[in-house]
Amino acid sequence: MALPPLVEPAAELSIDEIRRYSRHLIIPDVGMDGQKRLKNAKVLAVGAGGLGSPALLYLAAAGVGTLGIIDFDTVDESNLQRQVIHGVSDVGRPKAESAADSIREINPLVNVVIHNTTLDRDNVMEIFSQYDLIVDGTDNFATRYMVNDAAVLLGKPYVWGSIYRFDGQASVFWAENGPCYRCLYPEPPPPGMVPSCAEGGVLGVLCASIGSIQVNEAIKLITGIGEPLVGKLMVYDALEMEYRKIRVRKDPNCVLCGENPTLTELMEDYDDFCGAISAEAEEAIANSTITARELKDWQDAGKDLFLVDVREPAEWEINRIPGATLIPKGEILSGEALSRFPQDRQIVLHCKSGVRSAEALAALKAAGFKDAVHVQGGIVSWVNTVDPSLPSY
Repeated sequence: MALPPLVEPAAELSIDEIRRYSRHLIIPDVGMDGQKRLKNAKVLAVGAGGLGSPALLYLAAAGVGTLGIIDFDTVDESNLQRQVIHGVSDVGRPKAESAADSIREINPLVNVVIHNTTLDRDNVMEIFSQYDLIVDGTDNFATRYMVNDAAVLLGKPYVWGSIYRFDGQASVFWAENGPCYRCLYPEPPPPGMVPSCAEGGVLGVLCASIGSIQVNEAIKLITGIGEPLVGKLMVYDALEMEYRKIRVRKDPNCVLCGENPTLTELMEDYDDFCGAISAEAEEAIANSTITARELKDWQDAGKDLFLVDVREPAEWEINRIPGATLIPKGEILSGEALSRFPQDRQIVLHCKSGVRSAEALAALKAAGFKDAVHVQGGIVSWVNTVDPSLPSY
């Protein structure tokens, strides 16, 4: 359904702006009025990573007058495969500052507002209230639910995107005109069920595909043209080059935007709601966790270890801890690999960061391997504290 323009038009465009945006101005659906609305719009990008990079570049090029960037992270070499707003010289810099410099290079007429901080329950409402529209490029469920809840409570629309390996999704959530994110996903998936891009990988160009859809939707909302993806989920399969649109209905029983909402303010703890790891894993790792340095000490002392890497084969090819055996987490959880674990050796599990190994440890302990332990921080900690010569990813 068509919606009215989100913002009022600016008073005028300067000569420089008319020259710059001439290819927009000659499109009848955009024209002077639409470009003035873009100039008057204030858009916040949550994250300057895979999705935020193309989104910010094209929002700036389109002439959005004020662009906010919130990101607490710094640029890492592994980001450069997909986060095209950053370059080699930006490694180690705050992402928000690096992104701001790229935006100013593309369009110095844009007012860039930097929020070099973590988005959390204490600041989300105040930051969001400064903007007309939110573009969500987050990569974790806790922040996604918080972004959704804050947007609904403030009555603001937001454009959502998600990417993983070769698959992407995008939608527009605006509770006043359709469903919110909780209508589509009332509950987060079980911890460890959906790997992050850092664990499962993502095709770099997929970020551009989904990020450009997000910008397209933002422009439509700001100018009031076309039919935005309100009540629709766009699903993209890059391998099959297939786009599908799925209808998403507003849930009358939604705890946030339903007929009788029970969630009327931000949750106290979104991390707890989404669960970094399951309760079983929390119980399993209690008194059964060692550091990467302790693992190295055990190896140097000649302790009889059965060191198991629970990552996927593709990750195993990138780097590995000496002496480890690859047994992917899925084979442990299904019980398929339990016969490979010895009863008379010290079992040590590790993954990339410690989440998957904690879940695998819970399954092992349930199967009777009570003395098994896992490595806190996984191979990331090993690289950082024991062997920095190993490549990170």
